[in-house]
Amino acid sequence: MPATSSGGEAAGVEAAPAEGTKGRMLEVPAGVVVRPGTEPLWAALKEVLDPEFPISVVDLGLIYDIRREGGRVDIDLTFTATGCPCMELIEEDVRDRLAEVTGVEEVAVHIVWDPPWTRDRMTETAREVLRSFGVAA
Repeated sequence: MPATSSGGEAAGVEAAPAEGTKGRMLEVPAGVVVRPGTEPLWAALKEVLDPEFPISVVDLGLIYDIRREGGRVDIDLTFTATGCPCMELIEEDVRDRLAEVTGVEEVAVHIVWDPPWTRDRMTETAREVLRSFGVAA
């Protein structure tokens, strides 16, 4: 489901894939909307890995939306389960990595549960990694 603005309308442009920071195409989950100017933020979050598997939070489909206004970044983040033991660690890693991006002065992480996360949110890269570990994806 595409990320939406507060008015419920899809914001940004479809970007699967979007151009990353070094001219590479940025793989994001199907249906994710990458707002103009947030590509470097998405690329940075590709470096934040799930503690259990070496898969980025972007490829897992945990990032629902990123909004940037000046030096403030708002991010909608979900988890695979409400009882995920790594929630605080992942949230801290997301904040820390985004704080390293040029021009970012403040990061607000919003934990969202709607729509619920499903395996359908994962990129093909995430599926390949899981399969390499013997996990059905």
